[in-house]
Amino acid sequence: MAKKRILSGMRPTGRLHLGNYVGALENWIELQKTYDSYHMVADWHMLTTSLETKNIREDSIEVVIDWLATGLDPEKSPMFVQSHIREHAELHLILSMLVTVARLQRNPTVKEQARDLGLEANMSYGHLGYPVLQAADILLYKADAVPVGEDQAPHVEITRELARRFNFVFQEVFPEPETILTQFARLPGLDGKKMSKSLNNAIYLSDSPEQVSKSMMQAYTDPTRMRKTDPGHPEGCVVFAYHEKFAPETAEQVCADCKAGALGCVDHKRQMAQVVSETLEPIREKRIYFETHRDEVKDIIRAGDEKARTVAVQTMEDVRKAVCLG
Repeated sequence: MAKKRILSGMRPTGRLHLGNYVGALENWIELQKTYDSYHMVADWHMLTTSLETKNIREDSIEVVIDWLATGLDPEKSPMFVQSHIREHAELHLILSMLVTVARLQRNPTVKEQARDLGLEANMSYGHLGYPVLQAADILLYKADAVPVGEDQAPHVEITRELARRFNFVFQEVFPEPETILTQFARLPGLDGKKMSKSLNNAIYLSDSPEQVSKSMMQAYTDPTRMRKTDPGHPEGCVVFAYHEKFAPETAEQVCADCKAGALGCVDHKRQMAQVVSETLEPIREKRIYFETHRDEVKDIIRAGDEKARTVAVQTMEDVRKAVCLG
């Protein structure tokens, strides 16, 4: 029996951070054991929110290096660049005829992104329609499922709607992909907000132990706790959120010690800096290898492009036949 297929992607923002690892990569690495997995560097999606592209090619390579360093296997999980497969654009154009502007304007994720970036009054056509491009990304590979965080689930629903609409108007071509939600909740940034490169609140997968320690000491903790012996409130504490993720076996005891005033914030930060550094050590080692073997990384991308293109070309033959085009 053939494996079911998944399609996942990330924008090429450069080196990845712990939020990317917890929110997506860990899940991808596990899923590649049981799914036919395709992973895409979503460089066209970058254009929906920024036209600064001078570093986009290099940043795309950095993303793939982190994917490889964390354990994605190119033999099981082809890695490719979206703009290298032009069929994405063709399918996007056709799908854009099947959705209304009003439907796209109701998408809560697009609204939130526009608000966060201050683009509500100046949203581009491409930004409003990027869920349609995302649908094209997914449907081009006839993905059975899409691993996403909760904030991206509305996009998968639009993809399902577009698959149904296309199949009804023309003929049956696309499966309706299911959503596979990431199991661990979003890891907060050092300031308690969403971890983001632009907010300068991230710990990166490539950070040295010294960098991790320095960053962890800046992490947001309980503002009402003035002395080590004051009762703490672990809920809402960034450091405790990291503890729950990276050292869950001791989280219950740490929670009790914090509430009893037996564990100070500084001591806890030092403990978690060590735990996070140890978690990142094997990733850092693999990353150093791929950083110094960039031609190998480029070969992996080229091989992934070819595998993705083979599937994409066949899908578009099916689409053109259904729509009576070409």
